[in-house]
Amino acid sequence: MKVSVDEDRCRGHGMCLTLCPEVFSMTDDGYAIADPEEVPAGLEDAAKEAIVNCPEQAIFEKD
Repeated sequence: MKVSVDEDRCRGHGMCLTLCPEVFSMTDDGYAIADPEEVPAGLEDAAKEAIVNCPEQAIFEKD
């Protein structure tokens, strides 16, 4: 599973970081990024929860 954050939609709420800090982090400007894009085994459910709970719907699963 790969995830990405749409930098134009992200407003820096940090919900993703709270739900899955192993995948999401915040830039110096206060916006979320997915690092690594490839979600480590066992964290898929947490990453999906971050996708569903993003207030701006800025996180999506990549093909």
